[in-house]
Amino acid sequence: MTQQAVRRMKRLSAKPTAIWRGLLLSIAATAAAVVLFAVVISFVDIQDGLIRVVNQVIKIGAIFLGVYMIVPRGDSAGIRRGALLGLLYMGVGVLVYALLSQQQMTWLGYLTDVLMGVAAGGLSGMLLGSLKGK
Repeated sequence: MTQQAVRRMKRLSAKPTAIWRGLLLSIAATAAAVVLFAVVISFVDIQDGLIRVVNQVIKIGAIFLGVYMIVPRGDSAGIRRGALLGLLYMGVGVLVYALLSQQQMTWLGYLTDVLMGVAAGGLSGMLLGSLKGK
């Protein structure tokens, strides 16, 4: 085997672990942002509508951070990796929300959340993958 083939095999085998690392980073970023936002809410009276908007911004930011970790510059598969990360992240989020929440969303609400995650991840992957390599 040539060195190029060995490098390619190592890159391909490392991608699944990169997805999981990106997912864990996204989840950790979400947890930190939610705790920080909860502290802010305890001191400031914020309307429910603004809380929903900030929660969506936190989710999109966390997805972008995870995608930033897994999509190298100039990667042609960035959109697929980003969409996969968004799908996994929102799937985990919807599952946790459904298990822990006293409120039940409709299936359309869950589907909308998951599709937003896929779109945010795919767009992030497309943007990051389109940057010129170093």
